[in-house]
Amino acid sequence: MTKIIAIANQKGGVAKTTTAVNLAAYLAKFAKKTLLIDLDPQSNATSGCGIDKDNVQKSIYHVIIGSEKIENIIIESPFHGLYIAPSDIELVGAEIELVSANNRELCLAKSLLNIISINQYDFILIDTPPSLGLLTLNALTAANSVLIPMQCEYYALEGLAQLYKTISLVKQNLNRNLQIEGLVFSMVDQRTNLTLQVINEVKKLLKDKVYETVIPRNIRLAEAPSHGKPILSYDKMSKGAEAYEKLAREFLSRQDSPDLTTSSPLVGEDRVGGTDQTTNPPSQPSPTGVEGELSKEAIPT
Repeated sequence: MTKIIAIANQKGGVAKTTTAVNLAAYLAKFAKKTLLIDLDPQSNATSGCGIDKDNVQKSIYHVIIGSEKIENIIIESPFHGLYIAPSDIELVGAEIELVSANNRELCLAKSLLNIISINQYDFILIDTPPSLGLLTLNALTAANSVLIPMQCEYYALEGLAQLYKTISLVKQNLNRNLQIEGLVFSMVDQRTNLTLQVINEVKKLLKDKVYETVIPRNIRLAEAPSHGKPILSYDKMSKGAEAYEKLAREFLSRQDSPDLTTSSPLVGEDRVGGTDQTTNPPSQPSPTGVEGELSKEAIPT
């Protein structure tokens, strides 16, 4: 059964697109047919998979506004088993065009119904923009779960609290089946005290939702997008490649665990309404001073 994962964090610069591209590439390497939907107007996931975003004729923009079926815009990437629903700059105007649309948060979810029904892909990953606007809401409404890349910084912790609040609202009003897939620490420098403090604090709050794999700062990861390649193609021996391969293996192992898998939600009554089953994290002393912000938020499970 196809599983849809939104990769989301409203804070920019947390390796969201890097995670989307490289996780998708490694899933494809492990014989999992994967569709990567680029829902960010910057189109970095599109170009990062070797597709010239300036030559895209039809993009996810046309799907969102209802003028094209998603099956007609999907491009096979140069990497076996990896397919892309590309983005382009036109997507900037989609949120304005959707303002007056009925059920505007469901546009992406509805467009995916057909390819979900025939199990065309094992996984669909959605790269979201660095905001909590209509495009991100479409991703959260369409998804089974959310994977959250996060830097080990003070502002990232504050942003995490806001993201969890948004996820709770989406669960209550739009997609009752939405789960937290997990949280991945990115751009990690384990030489600093703040990094270790943030990791320990978040693990206390989110427990097994935090992935054991962390993504280090790595120059080869930073270089790969300029060559239009995932890291496994650009430099498979780099520390960044090792980290993303390990992340993909951990991700797949979690899919085999009954308490961490979710069935594919449907557009309609199963997505809307329902009671949000949340728990409040325990109160813990915070070396960073923002634990209270997180503990006040409902943590979806």
